[in-house]
Amino acid sequence: MQIEHLEIANFRKLLAVRIDLADETTLFVGANNSGKTSAMLALRRFLTARGRTFQTHDITLCHWAGINAIGHAWLEGRPAFDPPDLSVEVWAPFMPSLDLWLKVAPNELHHVSKLVPTLDWAGGILGVRLRLEPKDPEALHKEFLQAIADTETMKEAVKKQTEEEVSLSGLSRDSQKLTLWPSSMMDFLGRRLDHQFSVKAYSLDPAKLADPIKSVARPQELAPGIPPVEGDPLAGLIRVNEINAQRGFGEMNVTDPDDEAVGQSGGHRLSDQLRAYYKKHLDPSDRPDPSDLGALQAIEAAQDAFDRRLTESFKAAFEEVERMGYPGVTDPKPHVSTKLRAVDGLNHQAAVSFQIDVVMAKGEVVPVLRLPEDNNGLGYQNLISMIFRLMSFRDAWMRVGKAAKSMEATDFEPLHLVLVEEPEAHLHAQVQQVFIKKAYQVLRAHEDLKEKPLLRTQLVVSTHSSHVAHETSYACLRYFRRLPAGMENVNVPVSVVINLTKAFGEESETSRFVTRYLRSHHADLFFADAAILVEGAAERMLLPNFIKWHYPRINQGYISLLEVGGSHAHKLQSLINLLGLTTLIITDLDAQKGIAIQPKLGDGQTTNNDTLKSWWPKKLTVDELLDPSVPKVLKHDQLYEVRVAYQLPVEIIWPATATAPQTALPYTFEDALVFQNLQYFSSLAGPGLVKKFRDAIAVHTDVDAMGLAFFTALRTGTKAEFALNILGAEDLKDIAIPTYIAEGLEWLEGQLEKKQIELLSTEVGKSE
Repeated sequence: MQIEHLEIANFRKLLAVRIDLADETTLFVGANNSGKTSAMLALRRFLTARGRTFQTHDITLCHWAGINAIGHAWLEGRPAFDPPDLSVEVWAPFMPSLDLWLKVAPNELHHVSKLVPTLDWAGGILGVRLRLEPKDPEALHKEFLQAIADTETMKEAVKKQTEEEVSLSGLSRDSQKLTLWPSSMMDFLGRRLDHQFSVKAYSLDPAKLADPIKSVARPQELAPGIPPVEGDPLAGLIRVNEINAQRGFGEMNVTDPDDEAVGQSGGHRLSDQLRAYYKKHLDPSDRPDPSDLGALQAIEAAQDAFDRRLTESFKAAFEEVERMGYPGVTDPKPHVSTKLRAVDGLNHQAAVSFQIDVVMAKGEVVPVLRLPEDNNGLGYQNLISMIFRLMSFRDAWMRVGKAAKSMEATDFEPLHLVLVEEPEAHLHAQVQQVFIKKAYQVLRAHEDLKEKPLLRTQLVVSTHSSHVAHETSYACLRYFRRLPAGMENVNVPVSVVINLTKAFGEESETSRFVTRYLRSHHADLFFADAAILVEGAAERMLLPNFIKWHYPRINQGYISLLEVGGSHAHKLQSLINLLGLTTLIITDLDAQKGIAIQPKLGDGQTTNNDTLKSWWPKKLTVDELLDPSVPKVLKHDQLYEVRVAYQLPVEIIWPATATAPQTALPYTFEDALVFQNLQYFSSLAGPGLVKKFRDAIAVHTDVDAMGLAFFTALRTGTKAEFALNILGAEDLKDIAIPTYIAEGLEWLEGQLEKKQIELLSTEVGKSE
């Protein structure tokens, strides 16, 4: 048995999303505020009894008006000449719900008997809806009307009191605004939601499971009046444990009974975890068996020896008390004894320590040095703590040690769901990668789990770390994409979830390239506000400085800068389209006429750049690409656009004493930069390409001849060395950005500002 799909509706930013879970580890990725935490919270709210404390802000904001409308309808129906609609169905379109779709084998029928939709069901997909709804609509209606009536009575009393005060004093008084609870249905639910609402379960029809459209889920509608499933259909079916993102910081969540991270003192220290784990699984005094006899005898012997020592130590003190007349003949006599428990040995600051290595001289004896746990780095403390908690979850599920003898030791739940939020907190990048690679192995490190594949574990991790995503297969990534207000006819910001399993279709050269390429870089595309794809090393080194000095909005954003080349950038098209990620492609014209050639209009030249030919603007000839009417922007929707930037004609005056401008047509980034800054490069010191450009500027006044010299130099020069020489210049800030790049960055600046405002028009064009 395993969870195939989760469909979350009306919960915070998740208006209607489907999340497909991988067989083992599923990773939630996405930019900040994209809904990852909302998804984890929804799982906690619905799947654990500990988390079922809903609040009004858990309801998607666009539904608040609809809920208030229910309250208005109830008020307009007073008195009951027109009976109000008190059915549960009136609330269903607005209230949070979670559809859980399980893949169940025929021999697991006894686990899901409450959820079987028809008598002829013989295994496969099975669904259950968990929905927040009124416990008793009539009681809710009565309490709401009474609360409104009390408010109106109070307002009348305040109004009457104010009129009397004005009448007695003869002075007018400005009316003061008085807001009393409740002012609306949402205001009423702000205090009474948890009291009046609860989660109820409904069986779903597998035949009506519909695929999402444009990543928007389509939860099936329940028939009116359908009764909920009696009891908790997930009891004994799914065991849920979680490691939340706080881990001791900020507001504490309700603790997990399987979580040894929190001892009786409520601490999150490793010693607290060890002590709690010992009490649950290892304590020899709890339901002892033959293997505990040695430990119990040792504890009792130590206790007797300590008691004798205490009696001897307190003898003089008690005799002195007796000389004062107490105790008398009939008074009880004081006695001191101990009660030793093994777990008490872990209840001190040094219960857990870390041994450090010491270099010893030959023949030197050095005592072992140990430091308390607080002296170890936060990263290692967090790693050890999380791994230990995963072990605790596993051992509690498998009833390891003393837990097997407890009253809780019923049949094993066939499915263990573990939720981990942001494991990267305090962890070094390499340690983050180690954790995500080993976490699932820890959860399965038990002999019974290896031998019993029917007991399944599914791990769900949310992260902001590209290092964690880097170590996870794309088939396991679920990308959360932000949609600002105005998209998909929704007036508030929401999110959709995209399954990257089929990002590139079937196995192909393109899929292999993208997978291997991104694994050789940081996988930060999945967390970026926008992406910039550049042609080569020179752009990659210089562009961050251009952005830092001239484009503050881009500099503040989370931008993924990838060096991919014009001949390969188009291979990222399917992934970027799936992510809906605003992208600027800075590439080269790459003119050719059989062989690479200096660009020239009217010469029948074509481009060798696959991105310009197959992605955008899908033009082959240089004349077409340099036509001012050719659009540079490919618009997919109100939020997602792609823009290309490649070399364009540059009007320059050279030498500086000349009066007539000349038109230069660059071939690549390096000569475009030089043409834009001839005066600067005419005196820039340096070897390699810098020297060749400087010499060409010195001997040519005709830009065509100068461009040919640049083109020839670029065929053999080292572009990375050229960029490094520029980075070392003192006056780099004074350099002018090539026009085609400046226009692209200005466009990207505007796109990021539009995203920030999150106000979009509903009109969608194809290009501009």
